[in-house]
Amino acid sequence: MANEYEENRRKKADALRAAGLDPFGSRYPDTIGAAEARRRFEAAGEGTPARVAGRLTALRAFGKLIFADLVDWTGRIQIAFNKKALAEDQWLRVQALDLGDLVGAEGTLTRTRTGEITVSVARLEVLAKALLPPPEKWHGLQDIEARYRQRYVDLFANPEVRDAFLARSRILAEVRRFLAERGFVEVETPVLQPLYGGAAARPFITHHNTLGVDLYLRISPELYLKRLLVGGMERVYEISRVFRNEGISTRHNPEFTLLELYQAYADYGDMMEIVETLLEGLARTISGGATALPFGDDLIEYKAPWRRAAYADLLAEHAGVRLGDDAAIRAKARALGIEESNKHLDVVTHNLFEATVEDRIVQPTFVLDWPARLCPLTKRKAGAPDLAERFEPMIAGMEIGNAYTEQNDPDVQAEALRVQLAGQAETMAVMDEDFLEALKHGMPPAGGLGIGIDRVVMLMTNQTSIRDVILFPALRPRPAAGPGGAPAEPA
Repeated sequence: MANEYEENRRKKADALRAAGLDPFGSRYPDTIGAAEARRRFEAAGEGTPARVAGRLTALRAFGKLIFADLVDWTGRIQIAFNKKALAEDQWLRVQALDLGDLVGAEGTLTRTRTGEITVSVARLEVLAKALLPPPEKWHGLQDIEARYRQRYVDLFANPEVRDAFLARSRILAEVRRFLAERGFVEVETPVLQPLYGGAAARPFITHHNTLGVDLYLRISPELYLKRLLVGGMERVYEISRVFRNEGISTRHNPEFTLLELYQAYADYGDMMEIVETLLEGLARTISGGATALPFGDDLIEYKAPWRRAAYADLLAEHAGVRLGDDAAIRAKARALGIEESNKHLDVVTHNLFEATVEDRIVQPTFVLDWPARLCPLTKRKAGAPDLAERFEPMIAGMEIGNAYTEQNDPDVQAEALRVQLAGQAETMAVMDEDFLEALKHGMPPAGGLGIGIDRVVMLMTNQTSIRDVILFPALRPRPAAGPGGAPAEPA
């Protein structure tokens, strides 16, 4: 049922219809942005023609003179309506305006006595009558759930939110430009997969009616991209939407955007150079040239080269235990309340690493040379078979990616997967026999890299929650309405 505010707006829409006007407008071409209108005034001065369109975010009436703020995605500009200068039908349109309406305004640019660059409107078009008012108070934690649910309102009510998502678009464009310059080609691999692989995660399951089989939303494009290496596509990447049926937090969303790339005849050292060069370039793109950006209370310096630190050294420094020392690692885990009695040493070790090391890493750091059993798709380090040539780039206590020197020996790869699969539940890796067969045809030595785009955008735009860089994050359904329209109690 419409409330009184909606009813009042509907009456204004009906008044427009009665005057032969469509309150939901039509095509309105040849406009310029608010920012461009300001630039034209600065260049040409009073009387410069302007035709703008956008949403009304403020209305101020002074008798027969009305000022309004018009906002588009380039910024804000003031528009002014003077009853003495407008035709009667034009003033009727002005009287029908409310906050939130979308309008087109044509006139000349001037500067008011208060110094505000303004479009003095000669002709107004109502392009979309807003039947609901914008929220009076939209900022603050008490409204955060509503902001995510009604992102469309969030975007026009909070310009800084829109700016963050426009920055995300620039980041993705820069990633593509950077990789194209290095000879990488963008490809597409299946989202629906008969086997999920390339990561250890719980998948979403769906069913294909015609084929009569269950399929999985991908948790990674890795194994398909490696098949392309076998096929002779030597530098490939995909910016893919991936899906993991797991927890939600300020750093995790069930669907997220992952950049994965593979380069033939390379190793994890080449991947480090790509990461630090790319991230430095992204920082310069967002900042306008600087290499340091704020994130929370820290100033993150992205300039290459980044710090390189061995997994074992960081564990010793922050946890006070030596990699491979079973008794010491389990004792430290117990002391920190980490369950260890029924877990493999490598799993306990990494749980301890996460608890003691990750939050200590603020400035960009490559964490190198991981326990080999945690890395079944990775080549072993020469002279150190218990270590894998793997790194994770970490910034501000967050893992933002993962990279390997890729395992290309089909027999070693098969055995590593068998060992990892032993005793594991369906939340972990699966055996992909077709992928192993592809390796038997010969995959070149390669470096592989995955980067979480959402976390990179968080860092670059100073957003501490992943929900603030995903336009429509996963949320619980709204409670059903109870008697009298009140929300029902959750089941």
